[in-house]
Amino acid sequence: MARDTDPLVGFHFMLDLEGVATGYFTEIAGLGSENEVIDHETYQIFQQIPGRLKWGDLTLKRGVTASMDIWKWRKMVEDGKVDEARTNGSIIMLDQELSPVARWDFEGAWPSKISGPQLQSDSTNYGLEELTIVHEYISRTQ
Repeated sequence: MARDTDPLVGFHFMLDLEGVATGYFTEIAGLGSENEVIDHETYQIFQQIPGRLKWGDLTLKRGVTASMDIWKWRKMVEDGKVDEARTNGSIIMLDQELSPVARWDFEGAWPSKISGPQLQSDSTNYGLEELTIVHEYISRTQ
């Protein structure tokens, strides 16, 4: 029986945009925030204090599917419709029974980069596509 303190096992991850499951991904990076560190010295005391708060870009990877959802979202930005493309959403970590075990909610997000697979006819690897999302805020809510 698992305890609340045991590490969670992520089987795969769902991208939810405005309440709609937009895709399932096998790898996600960039969940979190950080502060710049400012060196401050007064009266012979050296301190490091927090500076500006920033959030990293989200990088999502998945096997190529027939779905064009993330490509259409990126096309909005390419066409100059960034305000239309901006959205709120969530990254939901699912266990092997496809039950949500963790959730990160983000705001003001838009896709800054998309790339398709590296194609090789003699390879047995499946093709991966990668999506980079920038946002204005993220927090873990579950």
